[in-house]
Amino acid sequence: MKNVVESLTTPAADTTATGFSTRAIHHGHDPFAHHGALNPPLYLSATYAFESTAQGQRRFRGEEPGYIYSRVGNPTESVLEEKLAVLEGGEAALAMASGMGAITSLFWTFVAPGDEVVVDMTLYGCTYAFLTEGLRKFGIGVHFVDLGDTAALRAALTDRTRFVFFETPANPNMRVVDIAMVAELAHRVGARVVVDNTYCTPYLQRPLEHGADFVVHSLTKYLSGHGDLIAGAVIGRREDIQQIHAHGVKDMTGAVISPLDAYLTIRGLKTLELRMDRHCASAAQLAELIAAHRAVDAVYYPGLPSHPQYRLAQRQMRAPGGMIAFELKGGYDAGVRFMDAVRLAMRAVSLGDAETLVQHPASMTHITYPPEERARHGISEGLVRLSVGLENIEDLVVDIRNALDHGR
Repeated sequence: MKNVVESLTTPAADTTATGFSTRAIHHGHDPFAHHGALNPPLYLSATYAFESTAQGQRRFRGEEPGYIYSRVGNPTESVLEEKLAVLEGGEAALAMASGMGAITSLFWTFVAPGDEVVVDMTLYGCTYAFLTEGLRKFGIGVHFVDLGDTAALRAALTDRTRFVFFETPANPNMRVVDIAMVAELAHRVGARVVVDNTYCTPYLQRPLEHGADFVVHSLTKYLSGHGDLIAGAVIGRREDIQQIHAHGVKDMTGAVISPLDAYLTIRGLKTLELRMDRHCASAAQLAELIAAHRAVDAVYYPGLPSHPQYRLAQRQMRAPGGMIAFELKGGYDAGVRFMDAVRLAMRAVSLGDAETLVQHPASMTHITYPPEERARHGISEGLVRLSVGLENIEDLVVDIRNALDHGR
């Protein structure tokens, strides 16, 4: 059933060589094939009829593109996938029900007992749980490595390594990993590289161009941009995406995106470039403010020269992004005081919304980790993560400065 990830949509014009926003707005949808509707239709159908038994046979055999059942393809979803693929520079994309659905479907498609994966030392908490409690339970070796340490990566790679997985920048401490370096070493042993590009979006960073084999996203965040849906995606070579769709999603995880969530993500993509420019500009100003405050021990923002991987970020990323991590001198208690003192920013664990969101990993997302385990993964007791929103920067400055004063 390899046709399930082949789009039936045809853009009104070839947009592959146009600007980012032009591709995000126009690619994958021809209004004149849909009664002139500028927005792609929302197809709320579980199943699709065939003109004849012969047509149904051809579709099930993969000899003719077309839709069969919405667990294996939906026209609204196809438009989104066309856009995601062209924005990331991949051959094909697959949209799914969540970012974790994308990660788990990818791994379950290609790994088997006895295989190994190498992952960075700092990861989103649910990804960490899947790797340690999911893959390991089925006999797959998982090795955590500081991917900034070339020698450590070389030592961890073997002929059994199937994937190297990492985020860059990493959640929540903003470590930046050299995609090209990791890809070069991984490919020497036949391993493939997966990069979680949620923090950056394809507007700021395109991992496939640096040698990665797959890109995964939580579409919940910047790509949809409004905090009103849960969705994910994986982008890569067409043959690989077809395998993930036909096996990882259809037969294993069932992590199928809803047509409405696909539609809302398409809507969000239209303003992605504009939103990211605002997120980045405000974050750069706030990072300087935070770095200069006496209550702060360190700021981790790729746009500051003090960032440990500043030069790498300048080379690898178009702009430093909208996420800031910083260490408060008073540790855990200072983190809690800062969190309770914000008034405009919202205490919440997501990111990429129009609202500014702030979280303290030691008291929120990573509260179940022992302090020594948090420290081992680069998450200190006073670390705060700030997702800078779209509010007026003057108002954000007042709120963050007041919270820092209160948190001393």
